[in-house]
Amino acid sequence: MAVVSPLALSACQSFVDLAADPSLSPSKSPVIAENVRSGRLARLGAAQHPRILETYGGEYSNVALERMVAGIVGKLVTVSDNPTQVYQISILDSPVVNAFALPGGYLYVSRGLLALASDSAELAAVIAHEMAHVTSNHGILRQKREKENVLAERIVSDVLRDKEAGRRALVRGKLDLAQFSRNQELEADAVGIAAIGEAGYDPYAAAAFQQRMAAFNAYRSASGADDQGIDFLSTHPSTPQRVALAVGHARKFGGRGTGTRDRESYMRGVNGMLFGDSADEGYVRSQRYSHVGLGITFEFPDGFDIENRPEAVLGGRQSDGAAIRFDGDDLPQNASLTEYIASGWVEGLDVSSVRAASINGLEAATAKASVGRWDFDVTVVRANGAVYRILTAAPSGSSELTSLANKVRSSFRVLSKAEKAELKPLRIRILKAEAGDTVASMAARMRDVSNAQTLFRVLNGVPEGEEPEAGKLYKIVTQ
Repeated sequence: MAVVSPLALSACQSFVDLAADPSLSPSKSPVIAENVRSGRLARLGAAQHPRILETYGGEYSNVALERMVAGIVGKLVTVSDNPTQVYQISILDSPVVNAFALPGGYLYVSRGLLALASDSAELAAVIAHEMAHVTSNHGILRQKREKENVLAERIVSDVLRDKEAGRRALVRGKLDLAQFSRNQELEADAVGIAAIGEAGYDPYAAAAFQQRMAAFNAYRSASGADDQGIDFLSTHPSTPQRVALAVGHARKFGGRGTGTRDRESYMRGVNGMLFGDSADEGYVRSQRYSHVGLGITFEFPDGFDIENRPEAVLGGRQSDGAAIRFDGDDLPQNASLTEYIASGWVEGLDVSSVRAASINGLEAATAKASVGRWDFDVTVVRANGAVYRILTAAPSGSSELTSLANKVRSSFRVLSKAEKAELKPLRIRILKAEAGDTVASMAARMRDVSNAQTLFRVLNGVPEGEEPEAGKLYKIVTQ
């Protein structure tokens, strides 16, 4: 990855000075949710809470941000059917756009979703939607339906002789379960929009955020960042019908402009928040992956979409299905790398292809393997006392397998001290637009992101054909 110097600030534009607000200091007498919760639903939520945190990278600690979110929840609780309900709010340290709730008052919102929302009303719409799932007992009902579906699968596989009839029954059951889920989403939309309207927020913010999700989905797909994972965008798809229904619910409170959006305080809350990958998982910048803690870096070939997962870094090429996986394994310092490759973890290994190698001065070993219609190139390399694996796959007989594998492994090296110092996480920074500013001029301040102008429009809710308004606050992504 090329070392890029920080962008200089122009004379007409500067980062907003968001001085510490004394009202955002921690409470001296906090309400501890565990002291007031009881009952079976609370125990269900409490049992799942540690697993949620582990799955999503733990909690993102930021007092100002936490209090901003808590303030929004507080307004929603006052208009709810149960104003005595205690909620525990966790901001997840994950770039994935997600929000959900568990029985017992456990609410979760990821920093990825906080980065996508543009004001307090949009975030309120998301939180109210998730609170509606809890108050409507959707989690319990969904669990019951899923158990019934599992039982049906067991009956089909273990009992029914007519396998084709059983298969059709399973398909119908899965469709019914999916339809039930869509009905739940629409119900939660209606309840949530009513809640934000009664709390004084702009009820049209729900439809606005649904459109924002669709725009962000299009952005990340075009940028090769569409991981098809389970997140808020995949489980809450924005459709014209759903947006139209949301607008219909909002009209019950009046015309557009009803209620508050509270953009400025929201922008101040997210200022400085991490954006994208965290240091613990390493950074993907363009085609390069780098990890400061591990002290290593390498590049994916052009044309490969990259996904940085906790368990591995994956690259895929849509044109032919070629794929690359990078991960690590624990090995003793004196373990032979050639013996390790041949130890049985590589299926279809051509033992005669195992070779010792050296990659940029690092001890390594390579081999070939074939399984089904795929050929594999396997590389293991030792760096800074750890062992890493690079698996490159291509369709059988592909003439590109060796060249793709060579590009990846030849780029693998140890980071220099200067490179480690240069690699910093990206953050949301807030700018105040000046007279004459454009999307192009403000997006030019962003770094290490794809399609900066498109991302600027998505993060700030600036439609195509419109430009920033002088005096208004906007988000950019930089260090």
